[in-house]
Amino acid sequence: MDEYTSRAGVWRLICPGSPEEVARARRWTRDVLRAHPRVDDVVLVVSELGTNALTHTVGDALRVMLTVTEGRVTVAVTDSGGTPQGPKVTEAAEEAIHGRGLSIVMALAHRLAVTGDETGRTVTAELPW
Repeated sequence: MDEYTSRAGVWRLICPGSPEEVARARRWTRDVLRAHPRVDDVVLVVSELGTNALTHTVGDALRVMLTVTEGRVTVAVTDSGGTPQGPKVTEAAEEAIHGRGLSIVMALAHRLAVTGDETGRTVTAELPW
């Protein structure tokens, strides 16, 4: 645990834009943050943001960056763009099987930000610990 409380760390992963790569990003996140107190929450955030990045864009690449600093884990997922609108929080119908991802991320994160445009967007979530 001391490695996460004593210094900052930054890790990056770039994957091809196929749906299987979200599972790879989850495994990678779990490996990087294996002893971190918020590892399960961070894995869930990577999964939700990664799935959104591949589902709602041209999906030719998925970029994940994890930053651990004192008291905070930041997850940044960058997509390949291709759509004019950015991500938005929606209220899914009770029987819907999609549409809750950003709501889940917002429940776990202290802050959520979206930057970029149709050429590529980054969704950044900060999780305190």
